[in-house]
Order: sequence, then C-alpha cells, then structure tokens
Amino acid sequence: MSGIWMAYLITFGWALVGSVSMGLGIIIAIKMFDLSTKDVDEWELVKQGNIPIAIILASMIISLGIVVSSAIHP
Repeated sequence: MSGIWMAYLITFGWALVGSVSMGLGIIIAIKMFDLSTKDVDEWELVKQGNIPIAIILASMIISLGIVVSSAIHP
C-alpha cells in the first residue's frame, strides 16, 4: 500500500514542478516579447479585438508549454 502513496506523492511533486515552471516560463517569455516589441502595446491590441496579435501570444504560450512539458517529463 505504501508504494501507491509514494507514486501519488511523486506524481504530485512533478505536477507542482511543472506548474511552477510553466508559470515562470510564461512570465519570462511574455516579458521578453514585450521588450522586443517596444513600439507595440500587445495587450491594448488584444483588448481592441485584434485577432492576429492574440494568435501570436497564444502560440507563444502553447509552444512554451510544449517545451516545459518535454523538459520535466521524467
């Protein structure tokens, strides 16, 4: 029975590592994207309904998720 609890604990630990890594990665990636496009206010354009900018930001988040998931996969 203790083997099952250890497996749950390990799974929970990896889930915690993954979620923290993903959160920090998204913050860093979006901040770098904002710094690289100083003349464009992406968030204001998204609020105005600019779909292409929203697609670019969403693709950044998805690609970062793929990288983080492959990096923390045991």
